[in-house]
Amino acid sequence: MNKLKQIPVVSKELLFPFIIITSLFALWGIANDLTNPMVSAFKKVMPELSNVQASLVQFAFYFGYFFMALPGALFIRKYSYKSGIILGLSLYAIGAFLFYPAAVNEEFNYFLISLWVITCGLAFLETTSNPLILMLGDKRTATQRLNLAQAFNPIGSLTGMIIAQVFVIGALRSDDYTKEAYNALSSDELAVIRENDLGIISVPYIALGVLVLIIMAIIIFTKMPVTAENDKISLSESFRKLFSNKNYLHGVLTQAFYVGAQIMCWTYIFQYVDNLNESDGTEYTATYFNIVAMISFLVGRWIGTALMKKVNPSKLLMYFGIGGVMCCAGAILLPGIIGLISLVAISVFMSIMFPTIYGIALKDMGDEAKIGSAGLVMAIVGGALMPVLQGSILDWGGDGFADVQLLGFIPEVKFSFILPLICLAMVAFYGYRTQKSSELIK
Repeated sequence: MNKLKQIPVVSKELLFPFIIITSLFALWGIANDLTNPMVSAFKKVMPELSNVQASLVQFAFYFGYFFMALPGALFIRKYSYKSGIILGLSLYAIGAFLFYPAAVNEEFNYFLISLWVITCGLAFLETTSNPLILMLGDKRTATQRLNLAQAFNPIGSLTGMIIAQVFVIGALRSDDYTKEAYNALSSDELAVIRENDLGIISVPYIALGVLVLIIMAIIIFTKMPVTAENDKISLSESFRKLFSNKNYLHGVLTQAFYVGAQIMCWTYIFQYVDNLNESDGTEYTATYFNIVAMISFLVGRWIGTALMKKVNPSKLLMYFGIGGVMCCAGAILLPGIIGLISLVAISVFMSIMFPTIYGIALKDMGDEAKIGSAGLVMAIVGGALMPVLQGSILDWGGDGFADVQLLGFIPEVKFSFILPLICLAMVAFYGYRTQKSSELIK
């Protein structure tokens, strides 16, 4: 144990490339949490959309990961990590700039295509960055190193949330009216408001595209580390090893459940708060609670990374999974602000899950980690599928949030959080069953 404590998480000679690659984690965090509130935003700007249709924002965004992760892995396998990063940033920028024609044409499907292209780029970035971080140091500190790098992702997420609230949600004219007043407007007035609001939605993405191009230019002129290729194996052998690795396969499934839980909690907190405002007469701002959730997530990530010096990562994953399940139950069963606080607290327990599942699933892999990484990034498709299922629960009784009262006191918007509860229970179980195999990856 003393020897393990003496091993640095990041060595001095690899510190600079570690910092450069870690900056990308914040970059995709901005996109993720700028997009989460867009489900609610599009529903307000385009009230003809059902909750399920509005949730297609998340489906389009996270389906790009599933579609492009394996091609991304094959690309970096043939070329290099740096090439994969540059291509990923290029797609990211193109998708962001496509928001302009989408807003001009006022076509919801065009926005969905733009989001899909953005995440095709993010798939390249995540497929590249995660395994590269694992390789930048001793394998016994790999999970700690990835948790450390991932700790900067919430900083980008907080930035995305603030941008969404200040420059989008807070500026939407369609949100200034009650449902009755909005429906009473003339067709010309509605057309002006829609044009204005869709333009507002597009501006942050276009600005983000410019930022991505600047970062890409810096990376092009930066010398990236070259990883050893001495143990390179054939593609067929990579797949054979992966499909025979139960720890990896279960990790991919668990990652899909985790990402689904995360996206549901951070997306439908807006509907949860809207329901409280309607039923209790409060005037809460959902984004502020989401920001607190993200700060809690960031703090939990730092605490979790520190705890891994002494606690088995799998055991910690199990404990955090159980904590998340309990908070989900609180969000469903507890009334008013107490239930909302429980929903926010879920983020503390979700904080270590993505990188920890990632590190456990890729334990002891060689060259097949490049393809293995693709499977774990493809698992992000859970963030595309699960919000649609949750949206369908919200539509049980109509477009409202409390059209159906389960057991006489649980509105469907609160009951819908049974889905993240189930997902986090699966994460806890994966932590439980992998405790012995992860003893050496602290």
